[in-house]
Parts: sequence; C-alpha cells; structure tokens
Amino acid sequence: MVFVGAMLCALICALGLNSMLQCVLSCTARSLARRRDPGLKKKEVVALPTSTYTVGGGDSSSASGCAICLAEFLEGDSIRLLPQCNHRFHVGCIDRWLLAHSSCPTCRHRLNKSMPSLDQIVSSA
Repeated sequence: MVFVGAMLCALICALGLNSMLQCVLSCTARSLARRRDPGLKKKEVVALPTSTYTVGGGDSSSASGCAICLAEFLEGDSIRLLPQCNHRFHVGCIDRWLLAHSSCPTCRHRLNKSMPSLDQIVSSA
C-alpha cells in the first residue's frame, strides 16, 4: 500500500513538473517570436498612405471591411493602404497592429524589409 502511495505521489509530481516545463517553453517561444518581429516606429507607421473610404470609389480591392476589427468600411472612414500587398485597414486598427508587428495581419508580408524608405514615401505623397 505504501508503494502505491509513493508511486501515485511520484506520478503527480512528474505531471506537475511537465506542466511547468511546457509553460516555460511556451513563454520562451512567444518571447522569441516577439523579438523576431518587432513593430515599426511611429514615424514609419504615420508615413504609410491613408485615404477616405467611399462606396463604389473604383477601388479594385474586393475587401470591403477591416480584417482586424472585422467591421465593414463605412463612407468617410479613414483607411490605411499597406505598400506591396495593398491590403486596407482602419487607420486606428492597423496603426496599433504595426506598432507591435512589422507584417501585414492578412498576408504576413514583412513591411520593414520591403518598405521603401521614409524619404521615398514622403516625396511621393
């Protein structure tokens, strides 16, 4: 009987240790992922082009809503167009995203690698 109790105690301790190790490894992996994909600088985010959404504005994009908040674009909404992939989002939604991540939330295209310099963006505006 004592042997069964000791084995049960050892099993519980092993399961607890396993859970703790999984938690530590998971937290470490998330931390490393955040360091690999740092957000853009505020001045880089603000330099990205914006426009005002108009219904039937001749935009070739089939997306009629923001993929971050999942709300439809309404007439007069400020939207930001990402270079290269041309995905559109509400300005407030994508600005918060880009300050924490350097990729498009829809296609994961890396913005900091392929983005033209700030001088090129500002001079073309």
